Amino acid sequence: QVQLMESGGGLVQAGGSLRLSCAASGRTFTSYVMGWFRQAPGKEREFVAAITWNGRSTVYANSVKGRFTISRDNAKNTVYLQMNSLKPEDTAVYYCAARSSGNIAITSRGYDYWGQGTQVTVSS
Repeated sequence: QVQLMESGGGLVQAGGSLRLSCAASGRTFTSYVMGWFRQAPGKEREFVAAITWNGRSTVYANSVKGRFTISRDNAKNTVYLQMNSLKPEDTAVYYCAARSSGNIAITSRGYDYWGQGTQVTVSS
């Protein structure tokens, strides 16, 4: 079992930046692939980015590629999502997720544990 807690969300103007953090507690953090998903009102939850346990491999949704960066600090049991050049369409609740298997998945069904989410609102 692993518990996940997101932080860092807020209100930002278009073109601005935010860094989300996800702190993990419980079982060994390095056992997990970590991912970020988001869900806008009236829409399904969608994949944003994911990172392998050692940080050597990352995957991004096309909509955020070149603007967002996922990283992790295993010593701090934390995964980050640096979001730059934010757009109003990035507005959503952002969720951190952990996957027990070693390879990256881009669907929410592939993840075993979820945080409660943090709101990101980008104004135009």
